[in-house]
Amino acid sequence: MRRRSSPWWLLALLLAFVGSSWAQRVEGDRASAQGPYEAEVPVNGQGPGERSAGFARALSQVLAKLSGNRSAVRQPGVGQELRRARDYVDSYDYRQDEGISPTTGAPTFSTTLIVRFDKAKVDNIIGALGLPLWPQPRPKPVLWLAIDDGKGPRLVGLPKADAARAVLDRAKERGYGLGLPSGNAAEQAAIGAIWRGDTAAIARLSARYSPPMQLIGKLYRVKDSWTADWVFVEQGRVLSKWSSSDPNARRAMAAGADGAADALMRKYARRGTGSGPAGTYRVAFTGIDSSEDLMRLSGYLQRMSVVGRITPVRATPEALVLDLQLSTGLSGFRRLIDDDVLIAGEGDSPTFRLR
Repeated sequence: MRRRSSPWWLLALLLAFVGSSWAQRVEGDRASAQGPYEAEVPVNGQGPGERSAGFARALSQVLAKLSGNRSAVRQPGVGQELRRARDYVDSYDYRQDEGISPTTGAPTFSTTLIVRFDKAKVDNIIGALGLPLWPQPRPKPVLWLAIDDGKGPRLVGLPKADAARAVLDRAKERGYGLGLPSGNAAEQAAIGAIWRGDTAAIARLSARYSPPMQLIGKLYRVKDSWTADWVFVEQGRVLSKWSSSDPNARRAMAAGADGAADALMRKYARRGTGSGPAGTYRVAFTGIDSSEDLMRLSGYLQRMSVVGRITPVRATPEALVLDLQLSTGLSGFRRLIDDDVLIAGEGDSPTFRLR
């Protein structure tokens, strides 16, 4: 009996789907998040439920990185967009990491989901919801960190970068980088200036590095906890001061990157204005030819993050007219609509056709 072969177009479609949704790996290649529109999150498995939850967490990371705002996920409308995170995914991948249990010494295995989002779609979210945008490229301040674990303070230079891994990694999570001094003899002598908070001396010593920004910190024990005192300096001027304490030295250290990111965001992020003022807008919808069409339109509008109250105005054979309470203007509404569901009318007319 002759076996039937799959049509060529079905095979091509399958290959296209796999290539766009699951990035293929080659032996020795290690998947990782690279750019501002990519993120990686730990997951408990590769099932669809874990993947959907991972997409939402990854999108929240990307929005926080792009805006520089740790509270971006709490802004109006963002939560609803996170529930639709899969719609914004360009491709995704998994990475298996092996480690050693610190308590038993047995091998451990963890799974990380790496997600790459569609830049244009994510930019639409930011613009429509009025989130701040921290432009690229971003500065890479120099980290001058001295640590005293009871044996006297020591400067963390480039050869000892792993000692500052917590703050370096947190900076990457916040969407920027931190550099380290080379750690030569002259720089090691700067420990005293760091400890007494002499920011001018550190700024002079840091003149060979670019940009002229310094994150200066000292980490030390206080009884059973760790405290870190931080100063962020730009062009010799103090932009921010803060302290962080935690029983865990890594968490106390990581707070330095958060404080610097907050200071940079306050100065450089462009505050979003959304795409028009919030308010109630009268909008006409065509292509409503059945009760199923009406239900599909209603369900879609209720899922949109910028749509609040929906009030019917009139229904005619030509169009259904609704008053939509929008958290952004019509321009923002247009930016968020799915072209597979609604097609915007020509010009600025508030008319949309259901596909």
